[in-house]
Amino acid sequence: MKPIITSLIATISLTASANTDSLTLHFDKPARFFEETLVIGNGRIGAAIYGDTHTDRLSLNDITLWTGEPDTDKAPADSHETLRKIRQALDNEDYRAADSLHRRLQGRYTNCYQPLGNLLIEYDHKGEPSDYSRKLDLNTATATTAYGEPGHRFTTTCFASNPDSVIVAVLKSDSPEGMNATVRFESLLPHKTESNGNRITATGHTAYYAYPNYVKEVKEKHLYDDDRGTRFMTIIDVENTGGKITPTPDGTLRLSGVREAVMRIANATSFNGFDKNPATEGRDYVSEVNRTIEKSRLMSAAELHRRHIDDYGELFGRVSLDLGTTEDSIAALPTDQQLKLYGDLSQNNPDLEELYFQFGRYLLISSSRTDGVPANLQGLWNERLVPPWSSNYTININLEENYWPACVTNLAELERPLFGFIRNLSVNGAKAARDYYGMPGWCAGHNSDIWAIANPVGEQKGSPVWANWTMGGAWLATHIFNHYLFTRDRHFLADNYRTLRGAAEFCMGWLVDKNGELMTSPGTSPENVYITDKGYKGATLYGSTADLAIVRQCLLDTRDAARELGIDDTLAGKIDDTLARLAPYRVGKNGNLREWYHDWDDQDPRHRHQSHLFGIFPGRHLGADSDSTILDAARRTLEIKGDNTTGWSTGWRVNLYARLGEGEKAYRMYRRLLKYVSPDGYKGDDARRGGGTYPNLLDAHSPFQIDGNFGGAAGVAEMLLQSTPGSVKLLPALPEQWKNGSFKGLRTRDGHTIDATWRDGKIISVTER
Repeated sequence: MKPIITSLIATISLTASANTDSLTLHFDKPARFFEETLVIGNGRIGAAIYGDTHTDRLSLNDITLWTGEPDTDKAPADSHETLRKIRQALDNEDYRAADSLHRRLQGRYTNCYQPLGNLLIEYDHKGEPSDYSRKLDLNTATATTAYGEPGHRFTTTCFASNPDSVIVAVLKSDSPEGMNATVRFESLLPHKTESNGNRITATGHTAYYAYPNYVKEVKEKHLYDDDRGTRFMTIIDVENTGGKITPTPDGTLRLSGVREAVMRIANATSFNGFDKNPATEGRDYVSEVNRTIEKSRLMSAAELHRRHIDDYGELFGRVSLDLGTTEDSIAALPTDQQLKLYGDLSQNNPDLEELYFQFGRYLLISSSRTDGVPANLQGLWNERLVPPWSSNYTININLEENYWPACVTNLAELERPLFGFIRNLSVNGAKAARDYYGMPGWCAGHNSDIWAIANPVGEQKGSPVWANWTMGGAWLATHIFNHYLFTRDRHFLADNYRTLRGAAEFCMGWLVDKNGELMTSPGTSPENVYITDKGYKGATLYGSTADLAIVRQCLLDTRDAARELGIDDTLAGKIDDTLARLAPYRVGKNGNLREWYHDWDDQDPRHRHQSHLFGIFPGRHLGADSDSTILDAARRTLEIKGDNTTGWSTGWRVNLYARLGEGEKAYRMYRRLLKYVSPDGYKGDDARRGGGTYPNLLDAHSPFQIDGNFGGAAGVAEMLLQSTPGSVKLLPALPEQWKNGSFKGLRTRDGHTIDATWRDGKIISVTER
């Protein structure tokens, strides 16, 4: 069906154009902290580049390098009886007892994503460097560092190639004497390193289990065994022009008089799937990494770079955005200084706004190209052995937010790792649904990891406010039909229908009848706490609005998918009957959308989560044609919550305001998202903390979480283009600051691509492809 463009379209034909020169992060000094580095990645391996002139550092990661082994969680033997008691306590309005009982329905914690190690290059530069420059060009996904030595120039060029599975660093000095340097590899993991010829080889392994950073009662977070855990091998191959390379007994390489050094960095792990033991059933990582290096050595650095640009550019170049032009005096400033001025002086900087949007797309390309292993809480880039929240898959918002920009910004195939993960999760989720709850279908809780664990976490010690949420599977499953709407790929829908159906079957099994309405019991609203009319502060309840919003969308998607495929008529009819009886949205005493079944207060009215607004975004069942009373209540909820929140939450609010047609408020939140935040380790008197954006444009929760970057990118798209299967709305939430502009390449839920140009807030040209 042809979409209906619901905006005035002039007959003038113009094409969108973007100032591609502005799509570069640039700095005038080396990074001292991770939050100042330039990050590169090929979807599996990546690096955070410091660009130091004395000891440069590439902090390396492999997205498949986790602690742990395949899931072996066992539900407590009395789980079904515990569920019955929780429901009985809720029937009796005994919320204290329900919270206490809920802890019994908890299994083990997730495992942790691990740092691979550091490539260190120690230079013997003579004199102090001058004219320093450090850049990341988003058009080519290439990072460069350049500076002067006395009478000479030194440059480093880095990129992460997807077609050839290597990170390449080219070091070049125009000095006739070349460069002198020592190259070494270090890791926080158990490992051994040796050098031979022009090559460093490191082998090591991860722990077979690791506790999260927030489990304080456990002193030793990592449990190691030489015969267990994921194995890895890293090879750093250095090809020199001029001079010589000498291996040393301590596993380093010594470069002497080298004019150019081409470093090829490859890594492989024994991870062989979520259900395979990486120590006993692992992939042949040793052969794999050696093949990768030898193949890459058959090509010059220039050829590797060309192949990288061709591959990356085909994805990145699909979308352009022009929101105006920044004054030259501001655009010339380093990116971190621009970010400070943008927040401090409320300066207009459309180039920075475009850069942040495109940086989100860049990060998704760089961190989401490994089947079954989607971008995690830190995307791909983590330096900590005990990372915040295990750098895992937090699925009560964060993993989902990572993929909000995928389809609309023309990167739909980058969702494939997510769908592979969801299929894995559905396998363990069926076991969790059966063993913990006695339910059909599959479910997942608050957290997961590379092993796709689906049980409620907490080890019977976690607070139900986060540990006992049951809607992770249903939320993730809504990505399936949404992806189909954008791509119109019936083979994809057919291949993933059983996963979607299983999530819906759990939802219908989980619902209970109270006074003729269907609702969840027990439920929670992610990480938020209510206050009952008797003053009890708790988490467990029945009829959570967030639960019901996710259930509603999951059921709608499953019904529509069944009808699209011409199957499961009986199930579709059952879903219709269920939807008709589902408890409705309700308005609270403050004009807000009620988060709790009863009209209770929040312990924190400004809480960062806004899960009960799911139906507006990322859900699709509360739209412009919905009950205006409910939409007004959603606006009131956001008004009560205010603007001061964390990075990912700010990104979510950009999208919510955009869906509500509130362009100025969406833009205000976008500017709030770009609030400058100091690196975590910076201790100066002028340190700035809180949620926003770090100097290198990574999202500050804080600490770093990548979801805000993706939420912000999606939010810009939602302000400019919204779609349903039957209509397209152009500029639905356009702020005054973007009154002139253009975009090219955004996608709609009818499987079309849209280019548009506007002047004074009015569309003057649109092309549909």
